[in-house]
Amino acid sequence: MSKQPKTNFMALIAGEVAPAARPEEPAAADRIVTMSSPEPEPVVTLKPRERAPTPKKRPGIKERTHQFSLYIEPEVYDVLRSIAFEERIKLHALVTEGLDLVLRKRGSPSIRELIKKAG
Repeated sequence: MSKQPKTNFMALIAGEVAPAARPEEPAAADRIVTMSSPEPEPVVTLKPRERAPTPKKRPGIKERTHQFSLYIEPEVYDVLRSIAFEERIKLHALVTEGLDLVLRKRGSPSIRELIKKAG
C-alpha cells in the first residue's frame, strides 16, 4: 500500500488545488442494520484457589497487651527521661521495672512470672 500524497495547505488556500473528494455516505436505508438476538453465552463459574495455610504467628505487643496512660509531673518525666538516656533504655522499661517492684512489694508474682503462667 503506497502512501497518500501530502496535502499542500498553502496551495489549497490559494485555490490552486481542489480539496480531496470525500467518500460517499451510504443511503439511510443501507445504514439500517437489523440485529437478531444473539444466543446467550454460557456462564463460566470460577472456583477460588485454595490458599496454603499460613503459620500462626505470635500476636504482637499491641494485640496481647493493654494500654494505659500515665500522667506525671514534668519534673518527674524529665528525671525519668534522663535516666533512660543515660542507661540507653526506653521509658517503658523504667515504668515496667517500677510496676514489677510494686507487684513484688505487695506479694504478687513478678511480671515475668505472670507472663510465664499465661503461656
